Amino acid sequence: MLEVSHNPVLVALSLAVALMAGFTGFSLTRGASALPSTRRKIVVALSSVVLGGGVWSVHFIGMLGLQLPVMFFYDALITMISVLVAILVTGIALLLLHFRERTPQILISAGSILGIGVMAMHYIGMAGMQVCRPIYDVLDIVIPTGASVLLWIVVVWVAYSERTQRSTVLGTLGFGIALFSLHYGAVAMTSFEVTGAGGVQGAALDNYVMAMGVTFAVFLICGAFMLTSITFVLPQEVEEIDLAPVSSEPETAVRPVVASAGVPFEREGQTFFAEPMQIAAIRAEGHYTVLYLDAEKLFCPWSITEADNRLEASGFLRAHRSYLINPAHVSSFERNKDNGTLYFDAVESLPKVPVSRSRMAALRETLGL
Repeated sequence: MLEVSHNPVLVALSLAVALMAGFTGFSLTRGASALPSTRRKIVVALSSVVLGGGVWSVHFIGMLGLQLPVMFFYDALITMISVLVAILVTGIALLLLHFRERTPQILISAGSILGIGVMAMHYIGMAGMQVCRPIYDVLDIVIPTGASVLLWIVVVWVAYSERTQRSTVLGTLGFGIALFSLHYGAVAMTSFEVTGAGGVQGAALDNYVMAMGVTFAVFLICGAFMLTSITFVLPQEVEEIDLAPVSSEPETAVRPVVASAGVPFEREGQTFFAEPMQIAAIRAEGHYTVLYLDAEKLFCPWSITEADNRLEASGFLRAHRSYLINPAHVSSFERNKDNGTLYFDAVESLPKVPVSRSRMAALRETLGL
């Protein structure tokens, strides 16, 4: 068996890349579920490339930092398969999260797909090693894979149960720590032995060529990270003004009344307007919102703050930082210790809405409780 050590600089770099990839991917998808289908697919595809490319980059930065007493290189085809697997499984998980209702089952399914996919990418990448090969028994694969599934379920739950700035930051930390610990934990459970170069077939990539490929991937991730981080830290009011082209009237800090045309929403590339009293609730989705109207969930270009300002005169209340509700559509209320839950039995697309503790008193007063 070969003696193993790691380059500490590359170990630190792999963690930094994991954090940047996670932040960029999660930031790109904030608000994606409220976008029209075509635009949503583009955003999900871009995010899949960033997150999947980040998974692959972290693995191979770690492998570049792997110090063995023999020079080794990689099979080019197997290496390409590993990056495609990383992007594919990430894309499948994101499709579930952005094209299905985010129920606990969907969150667990997406996390499980990521957990299995990340470890599949890891072992496929390891299988591409030439001159020496990794050695592990069944437990050396089962234990990291089981840990991976649990960790990625937690990461997805933290990042996607609520799509806020806080959840994006926490999801980023979870993504980076999970990816980093899983790679180096799996490598720690792996032994290596020399096989020689006699069995090498096809194109091969030495560490210098691999370093150039990884450097290019990291360069793209860093560029995307810089762009998304600038948008992320901008004041929310500035972003909302840019994203709410509702009418030609001058923008003001507060709009206490609704435009005469109603509340805008998009369907099949066209903009329509809904009467405020027809809307049961409005949910924040990044910089946009989703309208709950009977059996439909409709994309609205207003931010949640914009909707709150415009619909205050129509009786809408902020039940939660992510929800505005129309009390006329509430069918029942349930008190849960310091918070509560509102039910909308007649609204097929909206079974319930959480009520935060800070909003409880005003809501109970409006409902006459």
